[in-house]
Amino acid sequence: MRRHSMVPRSGQLPDVLPTERLGPSGMPVPEVRDVLRRPHGVHNALNVAVTWLEPTVLLAFVCWWTPGLPIAVALAVWLVTFVWMGRTFARLSILGHEAAHRLLFSPQRVNDFVGAWLCDYPAFVPFEAYRRQHMAHHRDELGPDEPDLNLYLGYPSGRRSFLRKLRRDAIGVSGWKNLKPLFLALGRPSARPFALRIINVQLILFAVMWIASGRWWLWPLMWLAPWMTVWRVFNRLRAVAEHGGMERSSDRRRTTHVVRQTSPARFFIVPFNTGWHLAHHTDMGVPFQNLPALHSELVAAGWVPDELEYRTYTALWKALAS
Repeated sequence: MRRHSMVPRSGQLPDVLPTERLGPSGMPVPEVRDVLRRPHGVHNALNVAVTWLEPTVLLAFVCWWTPGLPIAVALAVWLVTFVWMGRTFARLSILGHEAAHRLLFSPQRVNDFVGAWLCDYPAFVPFEAYRRQHMAHHRDELGPDEPDLNLYLGYPSGRRSFLRKLRRDAIGVSGWKNLKPLFLALGRPSARPFALRIINVQLILFAVMWIASGRWWLWPLMWLAPWMTVWRVFNRLRAVAEHGGMERSSDRRRTTHVVRQTSPARFFIVPFNTGWHLAHHTDMGVPFQNLPALHSELVAAGWVPDELEYRTYTALWKALAS
């Protein structure tokens, strides 16, 4: 890497395309693309179900189990659960992202309904607006219309700056910044219907959690608060690991980082193969189940050499904070 830059040097970017299997931009040729773009509807139905089953069982278990424990042990269990809920929002958001790409289910009505009502609205994401913004992100990564440009600029940032951002995330400052537009949208006729959908879903979750547990505070403490804090930290760590400090370019190796995938990172921060992010930007029509295969194609062609890969997310975050 160049000093004071996260962008690879030109010498680290072999000019090996096109090949028999990949086009000039890295996108697979039609015969390969047709295989990689096969949908996984049944598998995704299971993914959505498990994403909801996990927090349901976890919250039910701690509500039932912790009252009989010593207070210190009970608090430790609730703390672990609180952090674990960040994983729930990571999974919901990535499944919503998949639906925004119309890759969750082949029937588009089913895709959009599940993506909006079972994935994005519960995670406080306006599905329709997110789809428009995210397509702008893919059309021109880090360009003038990049909706998340502020997340990616200014790296390497220095350790103090990086930790300051994460501290704002952890104490809810960033969470409120992201929640406030939802209330402001209620005052705009064009945005009010979408804001009300999110609010109605949250009211349903609040009521279900209260009725099922007998604890009115379960939704604010174990749903809203983790979204405001833990998820904001996870989301920033994932986002900067995707594009932090990179630059606008037609060569997506200059816009997107490559990170070796590890089990802990995939469990909490980059579920559903979203960590194979260069492959995703090379062909955004490939379902997440097939991104590892597309990444292997890019590596086999020599387009993604070992020098581009960070061995761990920790190594990348250290470089971003250097």
